[in-house]
This record gives sequence, C-alpha cells and structure tokens, in this order.
Amino acid sequence: MSEPDQNILVMEGISKFFPGVQALDDVSLTLRKGEILCLVGENGAGKSTLMKVLTGVEHADSGKILFNGKPIRPKSPRHAQELGISTVYQEVNLCPNLSVAENILIGREPQKFGSIDWKKMNALAAETFQRMMGISIDVTQPLGTYTVAIQQMVAITRALYLSSAQILILDEPTSSLDTQETAQLFKVMRKLKEEGVGIVFITHFISQIFEISDRITVLRNGKLVGTYETASITRVGLISKMIGRTLAELDEMSAIKLESSKHIRSEALLETRELGLSGTLSPLSLDLHAGEVVGLAGLLGSGRTETAHILFGVEKPDNGEMNFLGSPVHDFSPLSSIKRGVALCPEDRKAAGIVDDLTVRENIILAMQARKGWFKFLTQSEQYEIADRYISMLNIATPSADQAVKNLSGGNQQKVILARWLAINPHVLILDEPTRGIDVGSKAEIQKLVLSLAEEGKACVFISSEMEEVLRTSHRIVVLREREKVAEFSGEVEENTIIHAIAGSEA
Repeated sequence: MSEPDQNILVMEGISKFFPGVQALDDVSLTLRKGEILCLVGENGAGKSTLMKVLTGVEHADSGKILFNGKPIRPKSPRHAQELGISTVYQEVNLCPNLSVAENILIGREPQKFGSIDWKKMNALAAETFQRMMGISIDVTQPLGTYTVAIQQMVAITRALYLSSAQILILDEPTSSLDTQETAQLFKVMRKLKEEGVGIVFITHFISQIFEISDRITVLRNGKLVGTYETASITRVGLISKMIGRTLAELDEMSAIKLESSKHIRSEALLETRELGLSGTLSPLSLDLHAGEVVGLAGLLGSGRTETAHILFGVEKPDNGEMNFLGSPVHDFSPLSSIKRGVALCPEDRKAAGIVDDLTVRENIILAMQARKGWFKFLTQSEQYEIADRYISMLNIATPSADQAVKNLSGGNQQKVILARWLAINPHVLILDEPTRGIDVGSKAEIQKLVLSLAEEGKACVFISSEMEEVLRTSHRIVVLREREKVAEFSGEVEENTIIHAIAGSEA
C-alpha cells in the first residue's frame, strides 16, 4: 500500500452515473510522486471516465480528490492544467503545419517590440525540449515532418511547460509507435519519473505494463478490482483480474466443443497470406472455411478490431495478399467487400453501426441498397418485406418497422445491425463484439444465430472480450497479442490455455 505522505494524488470513492450506466462505482486511486502507475481494464472498465473526472471533463457524483494533500475539484481540462495535471492523448492534438517551437510555446511566445521574438522562441523551445526529453531536434522544422514518437514528446514537452505538471496522464501513447519509438518514449518517462513527476500510463499492451510500471490499478465494469505492485503480480494473474475470473476458476474451466463442427467444409472462402498494415497489424495468415466460426482472442488493443477492419476493407493492407472464393482481392474497400459478400458488424454500434435518426426498416436495408447502387432504389414494398422478414427471424422487439432505431434497447439495436448484413446473404460475416452491452437473453440468441449461420455454410469471424463466449461459440481460436498472431487452437482447448497464450513469454 502507498504511504499517505508519498501520495501526490488520492482519488477516493469516485462514482459517476450516466443515463442507464453506472460508469464508476466507488473507485479509488492513489499516485505517488515519481511513480509510473498503469491504469488497465477492458472496454467499459471506467478508465477514461476516471481520468475525465480527474481532468475536469466530467464531474463526479460523489467522492473526493486530494492533490498534494489538498482537496481539488477540477472544473475543466484547462483548470486541471493550471493545477498541475496534464494529459497527452493517443492522437497528438497539435498543429503539424506549425514548427516544433510554435507548438511548444503556442500562446506563450516571447515578444519583442509587439511581435514574436522568433530567435528567442526557437532557442527557448530547443532548450526546453532538450532538457525535458533528453534529445536535441531542429525546433524550426514543421512538427509534421517528425515521427509520431517525436510528436508525442513534443506534446509532453508542451504539457509540462504550460503547467509545470506534477501529474502527467499518458492515454495510449504507444498505440501508433514501433518498438524503437516506444523504447525512446519509455526513456523519457523514466527521466520524468526521476524528476518526481507522477505518471498515469494507460495501455493495453501487457508487455509494456510490466516493462515500465511500478504499480498497476485494475478496473472492471466501473469498479476497482485492486492496485498491485508490478513485481508482485504475474501476467496471467493480471489478465485473470482484468477479465474477472480467479486462476482457480480458470484451471477448472474447459471449452465446450460445438457439435456443429461437422458442418465445416474443406474449402476456404477467404484466405490471407502475410496480410498486414505497418504500424497497425503484423503480417497475418488466416483461412476462413465454409461452416466455421473462427474466434479472435486477445486483450483490447491486441489487433482484433484491426484484423476485422482489414478483412472488410476499412483499412487497406500494405503487404501480403488475400484471396476470396479462390480469386485474388485487389480492391480493399467496404463497398467492394459488400459486393463480394463480406459483412462486418462493427464494435461500436452507436458510432459505426446504427443510424440513430433512421427507422428500423431504413437501417436494415442500408447495406442491400448500397450493393444495388443508389440509382436502383428498393421499392417501399421491398423494404417492408425485407425488414419484416428479419424482424420476425431475429425476434427484434419493436412496435413496427417504422420505429426509430434509437428508441430500441441495445440488444435489439444489435439485432438490427445483424439483420442489415444478413439481408445481403454474405459468404463471410465478421462480428466484432456483437454481444457487448446487451442482456443475457439477447446474448444467447445471437450466439445461437452465429452457429446456425455457420451450419448454413457461412464463414464467421467472432470477436469478444469475454473468453468464455469465444470458447463456447468458436470452432477454432486465433490468439492475437500486440497486433500479432501468436497462437491458434482447434479441438478441445481450456480457457487457461488461451489466457497463457495471451499473457505471452511467462507462459
């Protein structure tokens, strides 16, 4: 446990409720001076909300925050920065067309005779960057000419310079960095730690957690699981706490093999060979067979969604090849995928799935209309026939096909997205977190539907953060870690085996 006089920050009993969601439930966190604390948890764990409360983006319903022993209530990110709390986000929020010096000192440029003293500004920026980051660069060059790692360092320098920050929050700063750039950033983090800065580091890369952190705070479903000295917890132990099962429970659980495996056919509908995208996904070889459900297992940030996006054409690969029904694929785009017969139910149904202001009917026919082309409109009678068929098939709870989709429950919205893709009768169906945030009954229905689609001869990719669900629904499981395929399992496999594969070298 932290000694009280060591703590630069104490967040105690923080709760935050949004309509329909208890985002934080009595969460506490402590940060020591000169410490790197990793804040970890899967999607919906509450990490972002907790940091938004700390930086004044959100206001807690209850709880208190002590900074250097004194109570604070940040009103806004700017107020938090004035207090000495700065945040650097995953996406560098600076101006790539301006020079490094301008980005560091923007708003605080030294003046001479009523205008900017460029010579003094460049010298001050160069000295500040060299002192804080430990390296020298040409600060007169546009920020956009430098690597993402250098841009991250410029963002950190600016944050520290503007506020003389005692607390630095780094939110997924390594997600776009390669190994060498990450090592460079870690060197900077250790330097800041030696200077007494308390750092909250949010990441999904397990190896990085154990490389850089002193302690680890784990959140799950808006609640505090615990805070652990990094040296006292194993990788497997950490993952089991993140997903919510004890090691004893993991050892006792075994996968239930699906009888539907007898429907798997020998022909591969879709094949990839060393397919990848630099900085996003390491080269991946994967076969999807007719009648098969392939589960993608791994922690958030492991490359599951990135794989789905490349297979569907949201992202275009820069190496490797893909074959569909035996023919090479050259055109990577969502529309081309739809026309080929590949469908994607996205992870974020709110942002990338449903169209809030449209009706259930209009949402269901979107993909079919896109495939036909916008000058070959489906008649209204055709639209109602399609919508009513899938409303009945999927048991979508709605008064009518003309109900606004935003008025449906989360589970029924998810079914509407599934209906949209089933309407085009795809050969390959990619499901990214299809059961997240929906009730148990709807989850069971969707899992049964996936298996029935496989029995009809479709190839399904099933992505879920719930390991038990992946095991129950998949015939074959591909394990991803840090954007790379690290293992593949078929037949009888225990959950503990998958967990060890996700954990990596320790296993």
